[in-house]
This record gives sequence, structure tokens and C-alpha cells, in this order.
Amino acid sequence: MGDAGYILFGPVGREVLSFGTVVFAIFATGGQILAGQIALSVLSSGKLCLMLYTGIFAIPTLLFALPRTLDQLSWLSIPSVICIIVAGIVGMVGAGLHPINAWADQFSVVVKTDFVSAFISITNPFFILISEMSRPQDAMKAAYALQIFATTFYAVFAAVTYIYLGPDVSSPSFTSLPPKWSKAAYGIAIPNFLIAGSLYSHTAAKLLFIRLFRRSRHLHEHTLVGWGVWISLIFLMNAAAFVLAIGVPIFNYLIGIAASLFASWYTYGIAGAFWLYDAWVYDGGSGAWKRRWAMCGLSWLTLAAGAFICVAGMYVTVKQIVNAYDSGEVSEPFSCG
Repeated sequence: MGDAGYILFGPVGREVLSFGTVVFAIFATGGQILAGQIALSVLSSGKLCLMLYTGIFAIPTLLFALPRTLDQLSWLSIPSVICIIVAGIVGMVGAGLHPINAWADQFSVVVKTDFVSAFISITNPFFILISEMSRPQDAMKAAYALQIFATTFYAVFAAVTYIYLGPDVSSPSFTSLPPKWSKAAYGIAIPNFLIAGSLYSHTAAKLLFIRLFRRSRHLHEHTLVGWGVWISLIFLMNAAAFVLAIGVPIFNYLIGIAASLFASWYTYGIAGAFWLYDAWVYDGGSGAWKRRWAMCGLSWLTLAAGAFICVAGMYVTVKQIVNAYDSGEVSEPFSCG
């Protein structure tokens, strides 16, 4: 993303987009560590301090991020995806077998809500990593497959859990299931939390590693210096995520801020800028925009969508932070609660 920023906006663009990628990847790693913490707590019926669960889960997350190339991590992604699919199915079955009866008979497709509550749920982004693909031209195929399947699966999952568990379903929704079903779902989903956290921390470390050794043999060869720096970067990325996850009581809200500031552009706004730039530079300037007016209009709308999500996401997240402090929901840093 940093290199794309350089092409579009020069050196400043490279630094801003690279910084955003690292920041969001660290926050996303922390989010997955927190998911693992919740899973371990549910599986053990909360017998330990939450900080201990966080530390326990952070260790394998760090270890799985250590391979320097994604080809080794990519194979682990296959069982990771299978696990979250099976966990989702288990969760839906559990919700269907043990519904909240008072709600299941009177749910509504349209529910009255406010702007803050409705908008906070859309700031969950994704990244496409193509720099290590053997065929980078297949990146869009992977993106289409991901979005079609993920959107369909999570839409079905959200609808089923909403229908059977009601509007007050917890986040993650597995927590709202009966204890046995909740433990089963979380137990199956743990590999997904683990691999996802490892991929995010790997991404943050890889960006810095490439910037340090872009024109050095340490980038491609197994040297003492290369491995030493790589292990140090992996440790720093995971340590930062761990400290943020347990030391910042409003960490979940900060993930929303990071998503609003950076991911809204990575997944929406910048995509429109890519098309506009390519058409202008490689296809005849403003004439290309006029000839392909539909794509041009869609690109400008995509830019506008990114800007709206950025501003609105920041607004609703900050408002939720204020509300959390006003209601006393924010715990002390490094607490077991």
C-alpha cells in the first residue's frame, strides 16, 4: 500500500499509507488476541485472570508469525478458514436449538436504531496482500472469492443469530449461546483467531523489514542480521498489540478509530483513486474519463464513500468512547475484569 501511495501522492503518500498499514495491522493483531482471550476464558469457565488468557494466546500468535514468507503461513490459512466456517455453523445450530423464545416469535426485519449504533458495525476492513503471490494477476480472483463468500456467509450467520438470539446478542455472538454450545463454537474457532493475528503481525513486520532491507541481500538470504531483525520486528509488533490489548481499556474502540482513519481508504477510497489515476496517466487524461463515464462516476463515488466512512466512523467511535466513560463501562488498565 505504501508503494501505491508513492505512485499516487509521492513520498508523503508512501509514508502515510505505510504508517496506516502498520498501525492498523498492530491493532488488528490486538483484536485477534482479545478474541482468543475471550475464547480461552469461555472454555475454562473464567477460572483465570483475563490478562493471563491474553498472554497465553499472545505467545502462539507470535510464534506462528515468525516464518518470513507467506507461503508457509498461507497453508495454515486453509484449516483456519475451515475452523471459522464450522464454528459459525455450530453457532447457528446452537442458536436454532436454543432460541430466545420471547424474541424468536416477534423479530422484525427493520429495527429502529440510531446513527451511531448502526454505523459502528461497518468499520471492519480487509487487506489484499499480493506482493508474495506467485501470480499477482490472480489477486482480483482471490478478492472476488473472498468477498462473495465472506459477505454471504457472515450475512447468513448474522441473520440467523439475530433471529434466534435477539437484538441484544453479545459480540462475539458465540458468547450468547448456551455454555456447551458456546464452548464448542469457541473451541473450533480458536485456530482462526490465532492464524489471523499472526498474519496481521506478520504484515506489519514485513512492511518494515522490506523498507529496511529493500536493496540488501538480507531480504532474500538467510543471514544472521536478517533473521535477527526479523525476529525483533515480529516481537515488537506482537508486544505492541499485547500491551494495547491489556493496557488500554478502550482498545476495542481504538480499533474502530484505526479502521475509520486508514481501512476506510484502503478498502474504498483509494480503489477509486487507482482507477482515476490509471485512466488519466495511461489512457488519455480527461478524455478517458469522459469516454468511460460510468467507471469514472463509480470511482468518484468510491472516493466519496471512503471519505464518508472515515469521517462518520471517527464520529461514532469517539461518541461511543464518551458514552462508555459516562456510563462507567471502562475498566482500569491491566485489570483482570
